[in-house]
Amino acid sequence: MRIREAAAYLGVSDDTVRRWIDRGLLGARTDESGRKVVDGYEVAMVARVHASPPRLPPGLRSSARNRFVGLVTEIRSDAVMSQVELQCGPFRVVSLMSSESVRDLALEPGSVAVAVIKSTNVVIETEDQRGSA
Repeated sequence: MRIREAAAYLGVSDDTVRRWIDRGLLGARTDESGRKVVDGYEVAMVARVHASPPRLPPGLRSSARNRFVGLVTEIRSDAVMSQVELQCGPFRVVSLMSSESVRDLALEPGSVAVAVIKSTNVVIETEDQRGSA
């Protein structure tokens, strides 16, 4: 993936990604067009530590408000079901889906994906303000 894309998924500037490459935090290579590129899986690993949530990719619209754009970090599959892990900026999102869906979506570590969460059951937690009695 190009540096501009990696920066968008990491929630940082292109210059920050270049500095991370210079410091050895992120590996890079030159593609056949002579542009510097980075591996999507490696970007996902860096995202776990250094990123803020990125915006949705251009052209995507949905009624769902709970959307997390990220990179696939791990897939565990058997014959029927798969567990797919995404790193969405600082958030880890885990989805259970059919192994057939994983194949149809061509998911693999480093793939870009959007987790869409549409639920009527959302748990909200806050600090206890009542004090002790």
